[in-house]
Amino acid sequence: MQKTHQIYEGKAKIIYATENPQLLIQYFKDSATAFNGVKKAEIVGKGELNNTISAYIMEELSKNNIATHFVEKLNNKEQLIKK
Repeated sequence: MQKTHQIYEGKAKIIYATENPQLLIQYFKDSATAFNGVKKAEIVGKGELNNTISAYIMEELSKNNIATHFVEKLNNKEQLIKK
């Protein structure tokens, strides 16, 4: 699955469109902010940790027949998700 263009960027994630209009790629950033963005820093490994935790939670929800937007973990910092 390939990214086509960025459609959103927040404090913790970037969302990219893909060639499939129903699927997106969610990228977890290493950046951290505090005090409404006044303080900013990069925390190495934060994106990987957030991706791992998110994937785990979504997989557990799915095992219990709770629908989510999660499709699959693509790599250390990215997930394929439903739009």
